[in-house]
Amino acid sequence: MPNRKTAHIVSHTHWDREWYLPYEKHHVRLIKLMDALLDKLDEDPEYRSFFLDGQTIILEDYLQVRPQQQARLEKHISDGRILIGPWYILQDAFLTSSEANVRNMLIGHKDAKRYGQPAKIGYFPDTFGLAGQTPQLMRQSGIHNAFFGRGVKPTGFNNTVADGDYESSFSELEWEGPDGSKVLGILFANWYSNGNEVPADPGEAKEYWQRKLADAAKYASTGELLFMNGCDHQPIQLDLPEAIRTARELFPDTDFVHSNFIDYLAALESSLDRELSSVRGELRSQRTDGWGTLVNTASSRVYLKQLNQRGQAMLEKVAEPLAAYASLLGAAYPHDLLQYAWKTLMQNHPHDSICGCSVDEVHREMVTRFEKSRHVAEAVADDSLQSIAEHIDTTGFAAFGPDAVPFTVFNTTGGTRTGTVSVEVDVLRHYFREGIPFGEMKSRVKQLELADWIVVDSKGREVDCTITDLGLQFGYDLPDDKFRQPYFARKVRVELEATDVPANGFSTYAVVRSASQSAASAERSTLVTGDRTMENEYVSISIENDGSVTLTDKASGKIYSNLCVYEDSGDIGNEYMYRQPDGETPLTTRNTAAEITILADKPYEASFRVVHAWDIPKGAEDKLAQEQQELVWFTGRSSGRSKETVRIVIETTLTLEKGSRGLKVSSRFHNQAKDHRLRMLFPTGLASNVHQADSMFEVVTRGNEPSAEWTNPSYCHHQQAFASIQDERTGLTVANLGLNEYEVLQDGQNTIAVTLLRSVGELGDWGVFPTPEAQCLGEAYAELMIIPHGLANPEAAYNEAYQFQVPWTGVQVGLHAGSLPPVYQWFGWQGEGIAQSAVKRSEETGDLIFRWYNLTSSGSELAVTPTFAYRQAYRSNILEERQDAVEAVQPGEALRVAAGPAEIVTLALEIADTGNIG
Repeated sequence: MPNRKTAHIVSHTHWDREWYLPYEKHHVRLIKLMDALLDKLDEDPEYRSFFLDGQTIILEDYLQVRPQQQARLEKHISDGRILIGPWYILQDAFLTSSEANVRNMLIGHKDAKRYGQPAKIGYFPDTFGLAGQTPQLMRQSGIHNAFFGRGVKPTGFNNTVADGDYESSFSELEWEGPDGSKVLGILFANWYSNGNEVPADPGEAKEYWQRKLADAAKYASTGELLFMNGCDHQPIQLDLPEAIRTARELFPDTDFVHSNFIDYLAALESSLDRELSSVRGELRSQRTDGWGTLVNTASSRVYLKQLNQRGQAMLEKVAEPLAAYASLLGAAYPHDLLQYAWKTLMQNHPHDSICGCSVDEVHREMVTRFEKSRHVAEAVADDSLQSIAEHIDTTGFAAFGPDAVPFTVFNTTGGTRTGTVSVEVDVLRHYFREGIPFGEMKSRVKQLELADWIVVDSKGREVDCTITDLGLQFGYDLPDDKFRQPYFARKVRVELEATDVPANGFSTYAVVRSASQSAASAERSTLVTGDRTMENEYVSISIENDGSVTLTDKASGKIYSNLCVYEDSGDIGNEYMYRQPDGETPLTTRNTAAEITILADKPYEASFRVVHAWDIPKGAEDKLAQEQQELVWFTGRSSGRSKETVRIVIETTLTLEKGSRGLKVSSRFHNQAKDHRLRMLFPTGLASNVHQADSMFEVVTRGNEPSAEWTNPSYCHHQQAFASIQDERTGLTVANLGLNEYEVLQDGQNTIAVTLLRSVGELGDWGVFPTPEAQCLGEAYAELMIIPHGLANPEAAYNEAYQFQVPWTGVQVGLHAGSLPPVYQWFGWQGEGIAQSAVKRSEETGDLIFRWYNLTSSGSELAVTPTFAYRQAYRSNILEERQDAVEAVQPGEALRVAAGPAEIVTLALEIADTGNIG
């Protein structure tokens, strides 16, 4: 390392919008900080620049209160003195969906461009680990670097190291994603506050800089040393120019510069004269003792994760594609509404928010934000469904009479889909405007006979279904051109098996009057084979006396036993980390008698109810409260569990659909216990040292056993849609809805343990912050799916898990002609080992955006066949910027696009005139 050093002092504040204080209290402090910053920049040219934490939402939050300051902000941003973007918010990397990460970058860039150019800085100062596809996400955004504070353990230049997974010789490293994308990684080895509160007093400054320069040089690969002047909610240092002048006088051999990330990167790259360590894939602090990974935020306040999963799915997998399809028929694409919904959702995505590691007031407000975002998404989806419904030709159902009631089932996933669908339709409706006396109107609706109604598909074939009479219902329309239109209706709920609904398409059915009684006399099929057994074409299910499940995969003959056992253990940790009491043996429902009854026996679906009445400890010993109050670090606590117990009644529903390759499992219970963790266990019995899990644009392979450095008895991981294990022949995938924590137990069975609930009473970290609502007392639920599969094509099981995330949607349709046939697909596609991620419209170009990602480490090819007119197709990046044109082999044939190993592929179609489909 050269003797001459440069100390790059970068001023910033890491701004958690909400954390140990509610949002608005942090908000007030933000206003004060920004006022002081603008004044300082106006008054002192020596105070060169300030990095605004990489998130443009700070500008929104400030201008919401100080709109009159916009011109001052714009001036300092355009002058390069305030650096903004590239993100909208600083999100958690593992608890937010793939598409949420893309929208975060896309919206952050858009908002930054209103003021100038976004800083091309991959900024992750306090993210709780980083997903493996981050380098590709950066490169597709025009960013060639990543600054982060967690995930890699550096050893320092003076130590001898062998490069390996999650190790780096320096604070600078080369980080490579699974697709081969590489960025320059900068680890805040001494944290993102290592240049905080620089003394201006010579005596204090000498001691400060002797220590700080040595600490930075220990890890740095060059003489370009980075010092971060700021910390969490840190006010700006007003006397920094004076402090820098003092440092220059005391240390003439070091150049002290009030710098920024752009200048620092340029200096660093020009001075690199040695090979950096290469780190590949996820950065999750796996080469540490395991007590500081913060992985158990994945199970803190599980209800937030479930609300997030529901909201993300509704936005990206339902509202956006339906709005895109409706726009092809002439409807306006609601860019602004969707962006508002995304922004509202993403305000819950910062690490201290979605991770569930803040004070109770923060998470109460999050619930409202989740609901607000979802309500907008649902409204967009409903409007789009109505627009599409007007174009569907249902005249074929007129043969069943004028009172036929068509409805359409939409599959907005990327694969053909079969499953049980529930749609509510009005079989008779009388509007108040018709002038019929109220009594007569209600009488007509009530007296409608429903006994002979059936459901048929678009070919007139009767479909197995259950029609439930919902009786007289009040409803109303909200027309665009007149006042609200109330009515009374006779509403029914139609439940049926929708078979082979095309990907990115729909199938239409109708409720009609039966012409004969043949349906009633026909032999009724069933999936129930005994008082505790059921089976379909793919699996057979047996429920044991203790409520556990034995599942047989018919294709391979593989039997999985003791599935769905509950495990409960104490937790004396906090919102960040799980900590089991010393010496405790977890309780389980194994060999505990359960009440088992048939819940449903339908031709297309069977389900059983399993009920456990289970006594578990009421909470931790009183000693835990004392340890919390005295700030005893969670690893040093000695509290055990209370001897007093409470009874928890857990109702498990096991559902097998006729065409399903797996078993759906739902759990409901009223939690009355504190300081504990509840999990569901899935022993696989499969011999493997590794397993797979769904992550951001990736199915990542992880080792089952921790590294030698790991001392934490718990070895939990993040998941999104699923976790999976396979051996040489077979595999088992466990999908979930918003249950983001799992562990593969080293019990000889490679059991996948999925956390359903974790109850704790404190925030943790640097102070005493009680969080009684984090005990999650009250009603709780969990939804999972067990999917066996063969080794040859695990992606088929992954596709089932992805479809499990997405709700079916349906809409009642009028009896009319239209340009769309009753069964339709907007585009077809094929690609080995590839998953569909997004369908939307670009606000910048109006292009129709399709996105996929390659699940495998092998190259593949996409063949995409739109059924609508378009002018030109382009490869695009995640910022929806057109790149190379893509030509079909022959006019009207499929567009063929190469998909490299683990590549994220975005296709942009320039759309011809709308309204010309059909």
